[in-house]
Parts: sequence; structure tokens; C-alpha cells
Amino acid sequence: TIENIPGVRAMNIGSGFAKPMIRGMAFNRVSVVENGIKQEGQQWGADHGLEVDAFSVNSVNVIKGPASLLYGSDAMGGVIELNREETPKSDMIYGNVSTLYRSVNGYFGGSVMLGLNKGSNFWMIRYSESHFGDYKIPADTIVYLTRKLPVYNGSLKNTAGYERDGSITYRKSMKQYYFETSISDVYQKSGFYPGAHGIPDISRLEDDGDRYNIELPYSDVNHFKGSAEMKVNINSAILTANIGYQNNHRREMSLFHTHYSNQEAPEKDPNKELDFTLQTVDAYVRSRFIPSTAFEHTIGVEIKHQENGSGGYSFLLPDFRQNSEAIAWTFRYNKSNRFSFSGGIRYDNARIDIKSHQDRYLAEYLLQQGYSDKDIEEYSWNSRDIKRDFSDMSFSLGAKYAISPQQELLVNIGRSFRTPQANELSANGVHHGTFRHEQGSSNLDSEKGWQLGISYNMESKKVTVIPSIFFNYFENYIFLRPSGEWSILPHAGQIYRFTSTRAVIAGGELMMNINLNRNWLYELSAEYIYTYNCKEKIPLSFSPQPTLRNRVTWKNDVFSIHAEGVAIAKQSRVDRNEEVTGGAFLLNMGSTAKIKIGSLTPEITVSVHNITNRRYYNHLSYYRKIEVPEPGRNIQILINLPFKKLL
Repeated sequence: TIENIPGVRAMNIGSGFAKPMIRGMAFNRVSVVENGIKQEGQQWGADHGLEVDAFSVNSVNVIKGPASLLYGSDAMGGVIELNREETPKSDMIYGNVSTLYRSVNGYFGGSVMLGLNKGSNFWMIRYSESHFGDYKIPADTIVYLTRKLPVYNGSLKNTAGYERDGSITYRKSMKQYYFETSISDVYQKSGFYPGAHGIPDISRLEDDGDRYNIELPYSDVNHFKGSAEMKVNINSAILTANIGYQNNHRREMSLFHTHYSNQEAPEKDPNKELDFTLQTVDAYVRSRFIPSTAFEHTIGVEIKHQENGSGGYSFLLPDFRQNSEAIAWTFRYNKSNRFSFSGGIRYDNARIDIKSHQDRYLAEYLLQQGYSDKDIEEYSWNSRDIKRDFSDMSFSLGAKYAISPQQELLVNIGRSFRTPQANELSANGVHHGTFRHEQGSSNLDSEKGWQLGISYNMESKKVTVIPSIFFNYFENYIFLRPSGEWSILPHAGQIYRFTSTRAVIAGGELMMNINLNRNWLYELSAEYIYTYNCKEKIPLSFSPQPTLRNRVTWKNDVFSIHAEGVAIAKQSRVDRNEEVTGGAFLLNMGSTAKIKIGSLTPEITVSVHNITNRRYYNHLSYYRKIEVPEPGRNIQILINLPFKKLL
């Protein structure tokens, strides 16, 4: 949904899962915040979705550009804030029932929410469940490691799955005091396409006649989150304290397969290929001071502790422990009705302790194959003991000038940094989920960058125009690049290495809305991102394709219908050993209706994506590497039935 916002893209990763990207940056450069707590899972993996109940999201705030001051170094690219239901103003029992259907993968899901607000107390409980089958693509073959594999009946086999989510929230709100606590649990299970997991075998791709069954290989993840927030108003100050605990347990299951003849299946859980358990405790305290209507400032302290345990008969990421602390000061000053300034400074300190790991089966295999002692040493030690400290400062200064009541100009300049993650420092193995051998580098330094953003807003009764440009220069940009070297591990493919370089990421965005009359609305959005590796004078890998969207909507008080054309340009500015991705033009349609039935007003939304069933590729998708196109025609039906009763 938020991909309609210029500068925001989705890295599609299969049946209903996607990674958010803001202005060409993703993974640990974009923070996803829910209930004031940053989502901490396996977001470094391109094949790992967000463990968040989509039905529970009431609204979304997108912050484009560096937001490191408030959210830490992980927010170098931007922030996506997920907001839940607001507290009703009246005492009432209320809730909603939602159902969702998607044709492309036979998806059917639903959610039930019940809330109670009485006096200063508010309770809310929600349960959601969804099931989906193998999803359709407009193709009959794909290519993996130069080998053509068939796609039977246009369905990507074993991409079915299901999700079960639950959450409970309690709030107490008084004049000078606010408290909220929330507990949620998200469980997802989905299959992996078997043609590119383990040892490719065409016989495993034959249609089994059951679109919804989940066979090996598959992944499952359980994400538990508990959080608490407290606010106290004391005269001209507001004290806020947040604490959160998260436990993310992810497994990748695959029928035991060995690339080495000397490896035997484990006695316990023999089909558990990878196992990650990440525990995170995050806490911060902020004090916001408002001495006058023209000036306010905030001082905050944040601490975070993480521990990751790994297991399984394969290896990708080692055990590690990470701690960080930060202190920040931000301000906002309104000099007049026309001028305002904001900014701040932040200092972060982090330490990471990574454990070593050696694969003795691989060492014996390489010795039998006649490899040199140097190769055996390099490959069999999946990870070395690494202890690194990182610390640096980030700052930002922004100004807003009201040219007239309908026009304003915004300028922001800042410096931010990001500490390398465990996978960037120490990954070394076949990542079947993304079809490549990934290698980290223990010598990587912090990522440091300078950012400049300029935006002009013009808004009248009939027309809104918002053009913006941005320029990011990185002294030490960390990225995963295809090396052009073939891994000596069997069935591993090309090696992708984490490396760093001086880099530029720049671009522009345009959003325009025109109210043609009371019923007709025209919307246009466009984006272009330019990436450049300054050392090698070539583009960076995984650069988004330029996109132009045109939408025309007719609406009244109870009904709306829209038609949309999306032009996706060819991406020919690619890194070495990266494929060019062609462009496409997509047609989409949708309508929404509110129907009055007694005291109830259900809302029904019907949309059709890719009406012409066009075969096209997303340059950002890890499925692009094996020539899996984006999903074909997709009809989506959403029914939302709200209800309430005043007490």
C-alpha cells in the first residue's frame, strides 16, 4: 500500500511478504517502529518478511530521509511507523471484523478486534489468521544456476503458507499521566520454492494437485513482543519512558542434504537446516521541555541489548551479542509564523561480540577434493572470533520557510552513521533463501554519510504539488555486491561479498493531486534514484527502477472507483555481474463502497492489479536472479465491518 508514496518501494519476496525500501535504502537502514519500539527480527535477510500483523495497523507514518537522531543508526534511510487503534473519545464497546481475499495465491484471511473504553481505561484484543496457496506467475520456466526449471500450471510450487497472530493492549489515560502496555505474538509458516533450495531436482517441482500443502523445504518464524510506555506531564515538561522485549525465533527446514559425502544427519531434528533465535531488550527515556510556544527541546537516553543463537546442520550466521547506548538532544524553534528551525545531535556507542565457528565436514571435503591449505582455512572457518567497538555522532539541521499561506520551502542537512551488522561482518555460507553464497568482512568500519534534502510544498483548494530532491554522499557505504567469483562450495553459485566504498545515492520525487471538480481527482507520482560507486565509477547493485504513476478517481460520499497506470522504466544502470531488468506498463483498477445495513456500515474494497497479466520483473526482488517474474493478475477483495455501542 505505501508503495504508492514516491520514494517508497517494496522488495517483493513471495506470497504476500515484502521488505520496505526508502529512497534506495532497505534492510538495516530502514526502521520499522510499532508501539514506539523498533521491530527487531532477521530484517537483514532479503527473504525475511516483517513479523507484524497487517490487520492491526490502523495508520502508517513514513519518514523519508535520515531519522537517526530519534531512532538510532538503523534509521539512516528512513522510518515506517505502524500505529494501532486510537482510544475512542467516548465510553463504548466497539470493534471490527475484516476479511481479505487475493486470487493470485488463493489467499483468505480474517481478523477480529474487540475494544472497550470506559473512563480512563481502555482494553483491546485482536486475533488474525490467514492461509494462502502457491502463487501464480506468468511464466512456464525459470533459470537457476544456468539450469532451466519448469513451472507447472503457472504456479510456483511450495510457496503456500499461513499466519496466526494475536495481541492484547491496555491503556490508562489521565490528565497528566498515560500508560500503555501491549503483548503480541506473530507466527508465520511458508514454503520455499524447492527448485532452488538444497540440491535442485526437477522431480520435486511436479504438480502434486494440492495448492495449499506445505512441504519441505519451508521456514517458520515466531515473533513475541512485549512493550510498555509511560508518559508524565510535569508543568512544561513531558517525561516518556519505553521498554520492550522481543524474541524472534526463525527456522528453515529442509530434508537433510549434504554437499559433502562425509557429513551425517544430526540425531535430533535432522531436517533443521538453519535456526536463529534473536532476543532484544530496548529501553529509552526522553524528557521533552516546552519553555515557550516558540521553543521546545528534548533530551533522550537509549540502551539496547541483543543476543543471537544459531543452529542447524547448515551455517549462515554465527552466535553474537551486541550492546549499544545513545544520548540525543533535539530542538524545534519557531522564529516567526514564516520561519522555523529544527535539528539536534546524537552520540551512539556499540559493541559486538561474534563467536567463531568451523565446519569440519567442509574442511574434510575440501581436503579430499585437493584444495590448498589456504582455501581450506578460508572456507571451513565460517566465522572467526570478532570483537569490535563502534562509536560516532550524527546531527541534523532543518529549516522551513513559509513563502505564502499556500507555499513552503523545506531544507534539511545532516550527517548520520550506521554500525555494521553481524551478517555484514561475519556471514559465510550458502543462503538458499536468496540463491547465493554470502560472505561478510570483519574489517568493515561504520557507514558514514552526509544528506541534503530540499522540498517545496504548494497546496491550494484544487491543486497540491510537492517536488523534492535529495543527495546522499557516503564516505563508507556498505553493500552486498556480486563478486564474479564462483564459490568452490557445491551448488553454491556466485559469491556475494559485503564490501564498502565511497558512494552517492541521489534522486527526486514528485507528487501532484488535482481536484478537477467535486467528484473527480487526478493523482500523479514519480520517482527517480541515481546510485554511483565513486571508487569504481559504476552504479551500485539493487538500484530501484524509475517509476511513474497516474491515477484518476471518481468518488462521492459512499462510493469511489479509480483507474491507474504504472510505468516502470528499464534499469540498465547495474553493478558488475548484475542483470539488466526491463521496464513494463501495468494497469490497475479498484473501487470502494460503504453500504448501510441497519446500524452497521460495512466497507467493501475491490481491486485488480496487473489487469493484463503482464510478465515483468522487479529489479529489487531476490527472485529476479532466477528469472521469476512478479505475480500475475491479482483480484483482491477486502471487507471491513466496524461496530460500536455507546455505554
